[in-house]
Amino acid sequence: MKYAVCNETFQDWPFEKAFAYAREVGYTGIEIAPFTIADYATEVSAEVRATIKQQIKDAGLECVGLHWLLAKTEGFYLTTPDEAVREATGEYLAELAKLCRDLDGSVMVLGSPVQRNLLPGISHEQGMEYAAEVIGSAMPVLEDCGVTLAIEPLGRGEGDFLNTAELGIDLAKMVDHPNCRLHLDVKAMSDEEKEIPDIIRDSKDWIAHFHANDANLLGPGMGEIKFEPIFEALQEIDYDGWVSVEVFDYKPGVETICESSMQYMQDVVSRIGA
Repeated sequence: MKYAVCNETFQDWPFEKAFAYAREVGYTGIEIAPFTIADYATEVSAEVRATIKQQIKDAGLECVGLHWLLAKTEGFYLTTPDEAVREATGEYLAELAKLCRDLDGSVMVLGSPVQRNLLPGISHEQGMEYAAEVIGSAMPVLEDCGVTLAIEPLGRGEGDFLNTAELGIDLAKMVDHPNCRLHLDVKAMSDEEKEIPDIIRDSKDWIAHFHANDANLLGPGMGEIKFEPIFEALQEIDYDGWVSVEVFDYKPGVETICESSMQYMQDVVSRIGA
């Protein structure tokens, strides 16, 4: 298993301190939320990109890539009928790919429910067509940057678009590009009727990235979800990508979240003999 942690977990910690601590705890990858650098990727200078890239390297980490791609932005929307907004969104995904490349990352997780939930009068089928158009328009730049876009299905509590892994795969098939694949998130999968290990097995040909967390918004092992069958399924399909810790409830504190999540995942791997 390759373990990473999402950098917004560290909240107001300076990058240098956060990266060093993540490595000390045992993570070897860091996943970046663009809004922790600037509101828009286009605002991040070449100097800042080079500095962050070096900070990651100096800490002994690898940059996994980006997530929360459209968070805290305005003017972008994945499923809008507004052609100009769709065009701008595709162009911005391309800009994010350049930022990802410049940080030495290779994966971009497309969740961002606020910018993709279905607008009034738009059916899910129409939303899929609009989303495929937006994502497809960015694919040439992603391919040139060596970056894969991983479509993230989300639970019904977060929105009404792409609520299952099967729909995520359907959208990736519509885009029809090798740099467009699937991201799976434990919290999101827990909202599906299908068991999480079965979702993993059924998605084996499409998974590019994986988030470890719990339905209670905390880290793996900090809730009721048992990871033994989850990690066994990942082992069964020979998943060799990152397992990245992403939490949404920071109340336990940075150290508790990072250390408890890592210890639990290592213990699970030890128990199942992975």
